Amino acid sequence: MIILALDSSGLVASVAIASEDALLAEYTVNFKKTHSQTLLPMLDEIVRIVDLDLSEVDAIAISSGPGSFTGLRIGSATAKGLGLALDKPIISVPTVDSLAYNVYGTNKLICPIMDARRNQVYTGLYEFVNDKLVVISPQKAVGIDEIIDEIESIGKDVIFLGDGVPIHRDRISENIKVGYFFAPLHMNRQRAGAVAALGLEYYKENRVETAAEHQPVYLRVSQAERERAEREKARKGRK
Repeated sequence: MIILALDSSGLVASVAIASEDALLAEYTVNFKKTHSQTLLPMLDEIVRIVDLDLSEVDAIAISSGPGSFTGLRIGSATAKGLGLALDKPIISVPTVDSLAYNVYGTNKLICPIMDARRNQVYTGLYEFVNDKLVVISPQKAVGIDEIIDEIESIGKDVIFLGDGVPIHRDRISENIKVGYFFAPLHMNRQRAGAVAALGLEYYKENRVETAAEHQPVYLRVSQAERERAEREKARKGRK
């Protein structure tokens, strides 16, 4: 079985190819280039290097959100296009879940935090039980203090990771009372390898959808939609 995995939910662009036994290849770039510039060339390169015919892929796993609105749209469009062209199913993997999967096997609570702007983070709480990722608190957009309070109520040591850590590290350190750790750099950002690994688990559970059915998960409306709503509200107020 072969899984092609994509993640463009944040600043990181990542593509991976995995079988049930091995991560065959992974190409990850964490640099300020748009995913429209990087994702398809990365896909072409990784497929060429492992001498893979895309028709051999059994499913396409995509980091489905939340995250950057533009990044999610690019990743979703790429996955949908491949799924339609190859007639392959889509495995929709929640972004925060796949981030948590980076620290597989820990006995600590896992708290991914992604910068959601507007003083919020995309986050959730997870742990591993009998080698399975268990969702303690599903992914959501909240203030950093709210997720710290939730961790405190559980009272368990926690590992933080994600692009929200550099922004909120000081506030976490100043306010949290349980034991806490920050994941090291090789596992603290989105990776298509984690999307592929979790996608394989979902595939075995038949958690798949057609390319036509797939939609990214935003959790919040975009800035453009907020501004449009505010203009409409202002316009109605003037009447």
